[in-house]
Amino acid sequence: MTRPRPEVALFLTILAGYLIAGALFAVYTPPWQAPDEPAHYNYVRQVAENSCCPRVEIGDWQSDYLQDLTSTRFAPEALERLYTIQYEDHHPPLYYLLASLVYKLGNGSLVALRLFSVLLGAITVGLTYAIGKRILPGQAQIALGAMALVAFLPQHVAMMSAVNNDALAEALVAFGLLWMIRYLKGNGVPIWQMGLIAGLVILCKITIYFLLLLFPLAIWLAWTKQEKPISILAGRIAAFVLVALVIGGGWWLRNISAYGFPDFLGLGAHDAVVADQPRTIDYVDKHGWINYARQLIAVSFKSFWGQFGWMALPLDSVLGGWIYRGFALLTLAGLSGSLLAARTSPASENSDMIARRHIRIIFTAAILIVLLAFFYYNLEFLQWQGRYLFPALIPIALSLVAGIDAWRARIFARWDSSRWLTSAALMCLFPLDIYLLFRVIAPGLSP
Repeated sequence: MTRPRPEVALFLTILAGYLIAGALFAVYTPPWQAPDEPAHYNYVRQVAENSCCPRVEIGDWQSDYLQDLTSTRFAPEALERLYTIQYEDHHPPLYYLLASLVYKLGNGSLVALRLFSVLLGAITVGLTYAIGKRILPGQAQIALGAMALVAFLPQHVAMMSAVNNDALAEALVAFGLLWMIRYLKGNGVPIWQMGLIAGLVILCKITIYFLLLLFPLAIWLAWTKQEKPISILAGRIAAFVLVALVIGGGWWLRNISAYGFPDFLGLGAHDAVVADQPRTIDYVDKHGWINYARQLIAVSFKSFWGQFGWMALPLDSVLGGWIYRGFALLTLAGLSGSLLAARTSPASENSDMIARRHIRIIFTAAILIVLLAFFYYNLEFLQWQGRYLFPALIPIALSLVAGIDAWRARIFARWDSSRWLTSAALMCLFPLDIYLLFRVIAPGLSP
């Protein structure tokens, strides 16, 4: 099917814009000024030099030394022991195995590894558009708008241009969501392909393990549309689980061998290593639950959109303090518009509408599970970092952009070409990214 020229042009512009912004962030963000970047880099280095896979051990987390590093903005004279920061060694190995090849080719270059992350992030950016088109084939403006939001959300650009396993993890989430959508729309997706993606998820990052729940949910939702015995459902789920475990189950067995039963995720060992991290209970004892809740919501919101470095560089005073207000208005417009669109959507029960409802269930479940995991983590540790919501960024972006476009359709109902305003408006985040990089991040985080 031939796509309209504006659609193709906007797609290519957004993708090129993301690659430009990501490359600039990779080159000009001061070294190590991304959350946990030294620890991820050292995991890559260990794999490249000693093969896979390191174990997280006591001494890998050094709070006093990390405080010295961040307080001096990673001044060169403070980097003598940087190689000892290894508290991310509990992560599954897939990203680090791939990145170790880049490490060897680039002779350990930090920028080369950052650019590798940028390329992985381009997969998520492109698949966001593909997912939006699959769900709403006649509304390319929503797919392109969500693509632009994922591509240019300032904090997301910063994370996609750093050394970490987030970019690969989000790419797998995008593939997983796309394959579930195809499956629910009856596109003949084999069960083993979803099991393959799930197995790679096991080998990539624990924060995207929610897909291990969503795949069986999609299989069950598709089964509810068919008049087939429950044995068919059981067989499909069993086949999915078998393929996933064949690919990824060995990593869990390795963790049990390394850390003991039942710590198959390595989280128990990690929590023991980082035991002196700031704890929620200590903050609550000092400041109370009400103040804790206020800070959790406020800081998480700000750091979702942009709070750079190791949370040291918020944007409260940038551009007269209007940045967060603008993001709040954008969020409010998206949420209210989504409610408006839900009220006016048709209630028909054809197969396409049923598939859309099932996809909506999958997306809602993804957002809720990621939110619950975020809040659960914050019950123990003080981690008010909105970036932890990025595993659900595609559903979040599509929901917000669909809401914004609902307002656009109502306000400019008589102007058919106005549909391209939605994506064009969100592309304005690109110059904001460049401004923040050169006027805020680079000068504000340099030693």
